Amino acid sequence: MNPNRISAGAVCVGIAVLSVAAIQRPVQAEVTTPVLTINEDVATSDVTVRALRGNVSVLVGSGGNIGVLSAPEGKLMVDGGIAVSRPKLIAALDRVGPGPIKYVVNTHYHWDHTDGNAWLHESGATVIAQENTLRRLKDGTRVIDWSFTFRPVPDAGLPTIVFKTDKTVDFGNETVVLRYRGSGHTDSDVTAYFTKADILQVGDIWWNGYYPFIDYSAGGSIDGVIRQVNACIAASTAKTIIIPGHGPMGDRAQLIEFRDMLVAVRANVARLKHQGKTLEETVAAKPTARYDAKFGQFLIDPAFFTHLVYMGV
Repeated sequence: MNPNRISAGAVCVGIAVLSVAAIQRPVQAEVTTPVLTINEDVATSDVTVRALRGNVSVLVGSGGNIGVLSAPEGKLMVDGGIAVSRPKLIAALDRVGPGPIKYVVNTHYHWDHTDGNAWLHESGATVIAQENTLRRLKDGTRVIDWSFTFRPVPDAGLPTIVFKTDKTVDFGNETVVLRYRGSGHTDSDVTAYFTKADILQVGDIWWNGYYPFIDYSAGGSIDGVIRQVNACIAASTAKTIIIPGHGPMGDRAQLIEFRDMLVAVRANVARLKHQGKTLEETVAAKPTARYDAKFGQFLIDPAFFTHLVYMGV
């Protein structure tokens, strides 16, 4: 299995074509046990390592992209991937550098970014997250658009350091600034900025090269995603390396292109909806057509992305 495929769609396999507006939903139904299917895919996928800058690397292939800062005293991870890839993650982390995992930061609550929390915590790592991530992991969340419930996780998988807005972690020779700017992809989105390396990890605020999923069941919205992306653009420069939640490493220019797509599609869908068009009629009008060749060739297809935008305008 292509590791980029796993990275881009870890929670988005088992696609079912629905008759209404021909919308494809990322998870078909609870009875199909999508987690098992995804775990099987991830378990057979390689985890690759790419060195970026300033002792920061990225691991690809265990759910969302994982940022790793290596220091003499150990390593700091941003996101923990999917637990079944633990052996391959350990091997990849050993290639990054020696020393134990000291910290794991969760960019948001989704399972492809937090499923590794328990084994990492049991291995000695401190898990850090925004308070809404803790709440959703502890209480569970029903994601209506996936017809799937994320059930409460065991205590070992819960964050042990929780913050509300911003938190700074000094580790090795680096300062990592964690920032919560409100709801976007979910109500738990956090960015991590490696200040000396000038690397910004943004979680699922950005799916590089793909239409993104927006988790309305967990406080997300199209307007929130646009607001979050604008904040990340403002927090970066042309030299900043940006780690997306899914897809290849990127830069500010690519993030601006993504933002412009979101704004244009939102405007197109809003115009049709305000004209009284139903969802089915809006999908049929193809408001994403200009962008489909670039962004619509993967798991969130044009019809489903139109549905997500329609919900929020």
